[in-house]
Amino acid sequence: MSNLKSGRGRRSARPNQNSSSESAGYGPRSAGNRKEIIVNVSNRETRIALLEDSKLTEYRVEREERVVGSIFKGIVQNVLPGMDAAFVDIGLERNAFLYVADIIPDDAGDNSPASVKRSELRRRKIKDLLKPGQQVMVQVTKGPRGTKGARVSTRIALPGRYVVLMPEAGSVGVSRKIEDRSERERLRKIGDRIIPDGFGLILRTECESRTEAELKADVGFLQHLWADVLKTAKKMRAPACVHKDQTLLFRTVRDMFGENITRMVIDDPDEYEKVHLVASQVAPQMRDKIELYDRDTPLFDHYGIEKELERIMQHKVPLKAGGSLVIDEMEALTAIDVNTGKNVGSSSLNDTILRQNLEAADEIFRQLRLRDMGGIIVCDFIDMESEADRKKLLDHFVAGLANDRARTRVGRVSSLGLIELTRKRTGESVTQEITEICPMCTGIGRIASKETVSLWIERDMWRKIHEAGNAFLIECHPSVVEALIGLDGENVEELEHEMRRGIYIRANFDMEYEEYEIRSGTIEEFDRQFMGYRRAQVLEANVRRSAFENSNKVIGWTDSGFYIELLDGNEYLGGRAKVCLQDIRRSYAVADVILPGTGAPVRSLA
Repeated sequence: MSNLKSGRGRRSARPNQNSSSESAGYGPRSAGNRKEIIVNVSNRETRIALLEDSKLTEYRVEREERVVGSIFKGIVQNVLPGMDAAFVDIGLERNAFLYVADIIPDDAGDNSPASVKRSELRRRKIKDLLKPGQQVMVQVTKGPRGTKGARVSTRIALPGRYVVLMPEAGSVGVSRKIEDRSERERLRKIGDRIIPDGFGLILRTECESRTEAELKADVGFLQHLWADVLKTAKKMRAPACVHKDQTLLFRTVRDMFGENITRMVIDDPDEYEKVHLVASQVAPQMRDKIELYDRDTPLFDHYGIEKELERIMQHKVPLKAGGSLVIDEMEALTAIDVNTGKNVGSSSLNDTILRQNLEAADEIFRQLRLRDMGGIIVCDFIDMESEADRKKLLDHFVAGLANDRARTRVGRVSSLGLIELTRKRTGESVTQEITEICPMCTGIGRIASKETVSLWIERDMWRKIHEAGNAFLIECHPSVVEALIGLDGENVEELEHEMRRGIYIRANFDMEYEEYEIRSGTIEEFDRQFMGYRRAQVLEANVRRSAFENSNKVIGWTDSGFYIELLDGNEYLGGRAKVCLQDIRRSYAVADVILPGTGAPVRSLA
């Protein structure tokens, strides 16, 4: 039985079994503040890991289309004076939330909208700014989370490699992370010279030491981009998306791939070529640092990343000295508790507690970035009696957060040993992205999502690709069967094409949610055992609702675990019905529900 939580999505390059990883440059290298970006690409997800001295410090995953940063033409649905906010239909499942201070007023007068203080904007009345049915151009600043819709703003910001261009603003700002006064002044003067009329400009950290020509080229590119957005907006009817933010990999190249990065390793030839093309435009000096990984061992396995990723979903994180962190992510806040565990120290109690707290703080920095936790975070450190020790901890905590690219604010150590901080949140954390609420404990815990488990199975199939045979048989939980097959069978058909193997997927109703078994064999063998079906055959199936969220699709299961897409049959949900097979594949079939006593399909009599 296998339920490995690790692996690789797709075979992205032909393996070369005669050359070692070390000879190709993929082996261990000497440490010394090395930063490497490792990119694993498959059909259903892109995973990006940042390693600092071979240690995993950041992890991002993209499975669905991202909405944060995208620009929409929306329609105001409700104006709520009591909340000083409005709800805007931008075409997503839930209406977006627009706060009064995030609205650029049309009557800013001689002052630019950016010069109007947010405190003054808060004093404005929402009913004077927006009316139901009004069309507005908004940008998503926070993605949908839980039961909440996206948060949007009319303050559009277009990020480039070196600058952020803001239409309808009028000021120049310099990143706070550039601390050298002379450099800040130089950049501000350049910004004053290159800022277009009617725009605002923020000079990002990456623009440090850059020439005026480089910054001006970045501004010109973003101006053309904004012109295209306006043209698209004129052609489309609201609600509609008029500009999609870039993919995770593109944003990584744009925002992270700087001089401090030692190299970027990608395991997909197509994406490797695309990144090379993007890098030639935004960072030509970095192209030689991009490498294609084409070895037999899965990329994340080679770098030991998969084992680290297993801990992301763990409630308890062990510390080297014997202590541990307990992390609870909730909708209102995230609580992190520090426990001493087996750490009894060797000197005084105060020294033991201080060392434990400092070690815990280092791991908290890493977990914040690794899980991409945001919002209010409360860290419950072990109580310290000494004021000097509390100050050491706070100074160490603040210094450690300086390496975090997300904006953070830290409070003082309370008398109870608590440190409160806020970390900018733009969407769901990584753990929320790859897990779902456990159905057995009414939301108290979280388990791997069906998509996550199905991707585990895909990676394990790739690990077994050299085993004898030309087919795989997979047994797993019914919900995972659906995710592995995909809508209209797209996932499993793509897998069969890429792996050049037949794939037979069956549900095992006795298996736990995260359990599965993969068996290698031949198509002839599996056909004899599992494909005793023919077109127009009538059989009985258990009729159920699809496990996919927001789907009204009705499906069927045979008693042997064969998945059937039903073309009708809502009235038989929860029961059994006779179905007539119309199309048969190795992992699923398509069928009509037969109306009792007639022998005719339900849909033909509707």
